[in-house]
Amino acid sequence: MKPLMIDWKSKALEWDLEDPLASFRERFIHPPETIYLDGNSLGKLPHGVARDLEETIQKQWGQKLIRSWNDHWFGLCNRVSKKLAELLRVTPTELIVGESTSVRLFQIAQALAHTKCFPSRLVTDSLNFPTDSYILDAISKQTYDAPTVRVNYKDTLRADLNALKSKIDSHPGIYCLSLVSYQSGYAYPIKQLNRYAASNNSLIIWDLSHAVGVLDIDLKETETKAAIGCTYKYLNGGPGAPAFLYVDAHILKQIENPIAGWFGHARPFNFESEYQPASTIQKMAVGTPSILSLVALEKGLELTLEAGISKIRHKSVLQSTFLYELVTARLEPLGIAIESPPESDQRGSHISISHPEAWRITKALQKGTPSIIPDFRPDRFIRLGIAPLYTRFSDLLIVIDRLEYILSTKEYLQFTLEKPHVT
Repeated sequence: MKPLMIDWKSKALEWDLEDPLASFRERFIHPPETIYLDGNSLGKLPHGVARDLEETIQKQWGQKLIRSWNDHWFGLCNRVSKKLAELLRVTPTELIVGESTSVRLFQIAQALAHTKCFPSRLVTDSLNFPTDSYILDAISKQTYDAPTVRVNYKDTLRADLNALKSKIDSHPGIYCLSLVSYQSGYAYPIKQLNRYAASNNSLIIWDLSHAVGVLDIDLKETETKAAIGCTYKYLNGGPGAPAFLYVDAHILKQIENPIAGWFGHARPFNFESEYQPASTIQKMAVGTPSILSLVALEKGLELTLEAGISKIRHKSVLQSTFLYELVTARLEPLGIAIESPPESDQRGSHISISHPEAWRITKALQKGTPSIIPDFRPDRFIRLGIAPLYTRFSDLLIVIDRLEYILSTKEYLQFTLEKPHVT
């Protein structure tokens, strides 16, 4: 008996028509003749951000100058932090927005290392984002004069939880893991691992960069003690948007900011000669807030809260499953391999595929009509990022149609292997 033929086009159109988040697509700027599947690297520009920035630049900075600190800017960081705290279900006194993800990881890892509450070692795994490992390596060398401990897995698809737990057993300490792996999109069981770490005198710092805005994350319910992350991906905060740091109130009392910046002072504008840290998460502030970046971030964060993270996650699962099934049925026979977990509850919001000619296939996608923009990760990965606030099911089908054509005709052979600075 022949297998039933699936009418993918009808399914995509039906789901687009029934999509409760469909109206949010019109709240973003869309380049013409472009399908964007790189929201897991840089989210789209929401409508209204340019107007807000113009107001900030022309009137607040241009006309009111320094007076705008009291009138508009001094409370901006707290206002934005409060909205992100609402999304992650923590109290505003435990989360702060600002600086970069690298700075935030340095702060919390270094601060925890100096509490002496945990064994003196930093640990990560082979799925973590490389930059996180750079930061941990530097701290390990400077603080412990020892290398960062690494848990190595046999492949990039998912973490070996037994190996990870075994390492926690034998090497308790301060761990740093990415909740969603940047390569495969694998999502860790956060609560299970937090509990396991706590029972073995360890703590996990979670990097939420590829998760926040698409996973329904309750940092309290999952018993998370520390987390960092960026806001320019699924939160659509714009290039270089500020990062965030969350520290559980109990842990917060035990740590000191290793970068004693003036905005972390209890009374920064008293200009006192001795440093006295603030009592809340504000003590982890460093320098002057990046006002323009905070203004740009606020709109995207508001859209996420308005849409509701549970609805966003539900659509993300539907779309990643749809995409996974399409790749399996139509692209695997043409040499594409799927590098993401088949289980939807173990995935973030991107599907990774691989091919020996991944880079030239990526270039072929970009040069077509419509131009399809995914991203490439060495040495063979193409990441297809799903941003539920603006990605349509029909977009995903068009991408598969185009990939099928590129692979079957070997159109990618028309392109060189030359790469720009950013891929």
